[in-house]
Amino acid sequence: MPRGRYSLHDPHDHTSLAEEHFQCAPGPAGWRYVSRLTTPAGAPHGSVDLALDELGRPLRLELRAADWQVRGAALDGVTWVRTDPTGAHATEGNVRAHAFTGTSPAFLVATARLLRLTPSAPPVRVRLVALTDPVLAPRTVDQSWALLDREAHPTDNGPLTVDAYQVSDLSTGEQHTVHLAGDVVLSAPGIELEDLESPPSVFP
Repeated sequence: MPRGRYSLHDPHDHTSLAEEHFQCAPGPAGWRYVSRLTTPAGAPHGSVDLALDELGRPLRLELRAADWQVRGAALDGVTWVRTDPTGAHATEGNVRAHAFTGTSPAFLVATARLLRLTPSAPPVRVRLVALTDPVLAPRTVDQSWALLDREAHPTDNGPLTVDAYQVSDLSTGEQHTVHLAGDVVLSAPGIELEDLESPPSVFP
């Protein structure tokens, strides 16, 4: 069960945004990721609880940020309920999309798990609902994912397989690279892995 800490920063000006303390593991139903976020000063900043089924679809999502809350799941596309900080108002949403995305590294692992690409496969288009900080506002985005390379690196615990994905925003043409090892993000725009207490899990 990997445990560790990511630092999150603005990918454009590198302003520090938060630290995300996480743990994740595959299980009989799929994969689960839980984390708590703190500001650079150490104050509580939110949390993530994401469970996937064996096909990589979101069974359950609970996301909190600045007292806003979103609960969602894969249902007729993806469906969610967003609650304001007072708890007095809740709005429902549904989009014909494949999954959710956001600032947490969990969503990169989840999308890669959903697509299950191989290095020889052509790019795959995926529609996601992005829940953007600081108020978790939902926005539908279309991306293209391609697995550029898969390399095995020797470690003290045996070979570590690292996948390099090219992710393209189809509305802007912007491209970036994401490096994953199992269920851990090694590098991505705005994300740095600062600490890892145990090796990444290997998906079957």
